[in-house]
Amino acid sequence: MIIDDNNNKNTKIAASKSKDLEAGEIEYDRNYDLNIRPKTFKDYIGQETIKNTLKITIEASKKRNVQLDHILLYGPPGLGKTTLANIIANETGVGIKITSAPALERPRDIIGILMSLKEGEILFIDEIHRLNKIAEEILYPAMEDFFIDLTTGKSQTVKTMRVPVKKFTLIGATTKAGALSGPLRDRFGVIHRLEFYTPSELSSVIKRSAKILNIEIDNEGAMEIAKRSRSTPRIANRLIKRASDWALVKGDGVINLNIAKEALNSLNIDEFGLDYTDRELLKMIITNYNGGPVGVETLGVALGEDIRTIEDVIEPYLLQSGFIQRTQRGRMATPLAYNHLGIKNGNPNQLELF
Repeated sequence: MIIDDNNNKNTKIAASKSKDLEAGEIEYDRNYDLNIRPKTFKDYIGQETIKNTLKITIEASKKRNVQLDHILLYGPPGLGKTTLANIIANETGVGIKITSAPALERPRDIIGILMSLKEGEILFIDEIHRLNKIAEEILYPAMEDFFIDLTTGKSQTVKTMRVPVKKFTLIGATTKAGALSGPLRDRFGVIHRLEFYTPSELSSVIKRSAKILNIEIDNEGAMEIAKRSRSTPRIANRLIKRASDWALVKGDGVINLNIAKEALNSLNIDEFGLDYTDRELLKMIITNYNGGPVGVETLGVALGEDIRTIEDVIEPYLLQSGFIQRTQRGRMATPLAYNHLGIKNGNPNQLELF
């Protein structure tokens, strides 16, 4: 068998370039998120009530020279809970360690993090409602008295000892505050719910991100993206990136009203910010289940979507915008959903398109 060394060499070079390109894209996305995240309250747009309250809380803790109270931030995903945690760390001038509840599977995971904290540091736990019972039990004395209870030995030789940890502030983030156990929730001194953004606030977020990323955008283009961003900054920042690509390839590099519309239409995102999956869910409720009510488990199976995705990602905006109602018997489509899809709300067994 004859082996072509040149072909092998070219194949290796091509594979190496492909890996470098993939790594470059991942690094670009990471830098993109880091660059546009505000570092101070001054740069953070929206959530004015929460910002003002947190400023006072931080200032009071500095004047009293005491540890900042534990903080719970809850609300739909993408509204800036992680960003707020980093801002709090910057404003207080301390370090922050970030983890998520699913990563804390074993007792030694949470114990290791607590033991490694420095004086005054912030521990941020995302999806804190998913903490297991053992991790919660370890957190209770750490949050209240800054001790953790450890056991040594086996059977009759088991001994319990209290080990001190440095004073710290726990910031928990969750999309399901109701899923937190009462004892854990009660140990937070500050609890805030993040609200959906208005189009005006989102337009300001988009223009700020565009300025940081050297993307040209006019007021109409920014507002069009804002209206289709589901009232969520994370989505707005993702869409501006896609619109920028469209403007670079299809236009003169500037995101104006027409470019924004073309880019978002190409992504199947309509004027209400609903994407293909959102519209399919509404159509499923209306056409397959006579407008509802229908259970979320049934919808998950019919759409091929995870129930958690429907409850945490899809539903919050549809509920907030008035497209669906959540009842004890299940989800129901509203007249707004019928009108948006162009379906007559008449005979449920024979729906006609306008």
